[in-house]
Amino acid sequence: MKTDTTHIFLSHGLESGPGGTKIQALKALAETFVNVQAHAIDHRSSRDPAVRLAQMQDAIVSSGAAPENIILAGSSMGGWVCAQTSEQTPVLGCFLLAPALALPHYPQSSPDIRAQHVQIIHGWDDDIVPPMPVIELARQQTLPVLMLPDGHRLAKSLDRVVEEFCAFLSRAGIEKTGTGQK
Repeated sequence: MKTDTTHIFLSHGLESGPGGTKIQALKALAETFVNVQAHAIDHRSSRDPAVRLAQMQDAIVSSGAAPENIILAGSSMGGWVCAQTSEQTPVLGCFLLAPALALPHYPQSSPDIRAQHVQIIHGWDDDIVPPMPVIELARQQTLPVLMLPDGHRLAKSLDRVVEEFCAFLSRAGIEKTGTGQK
C-alpha cells in the first residue's frame, strides 16, 4: 500500500476543458482513493501542444510531487501531453484515452511512454485519431491497449472508462477509501 500522496494530473483534449465529462468523471473517481490529490489542468489558453506540455510540467513542479507518485491521465491531445511528459520524466502511471499519438502533424508524435503502469483505451470508430497507428505504437512499446466499439470521444463508453481507471489505480498500488484493499 502506498503511503505517500499520489498526484493525478488530468489533461483534457483540444476541444474540451477541465470541466469536461471524462475529466470530471476520472477526477471524481480518483478522489475516492486514499492519499490522492487530483489536478485537472486547464489547457484552454492554447491549442499548441508544446504550450500544453509546458503547462503540465509547470503543474507538476508546482505540486512538488515526486515522479514515482505521479499518475498522468489524458484524452486526445491531453493523452499526447501525458505520454510526452512521461518520456521526459518516467512516472508511476500513464492512462491514455484516444491519445493523439502517431499523428504526422504533432511534434514528437511517437513518444517513448515511460511509466510503471500504462493503459491505452481507444475507439475502433475514432475518426480523429486513427486507431491503427496507436495500436502499432503500443505494439512497438509492448503497451496494453483496450479497443472499444466507440468513437474519438468514447462517449458511449464512459462507464467502462471509469471502471478501467479504477482498476488501473488499484494495479498502481493505490488503496480505495474505505475498502482496506488495493
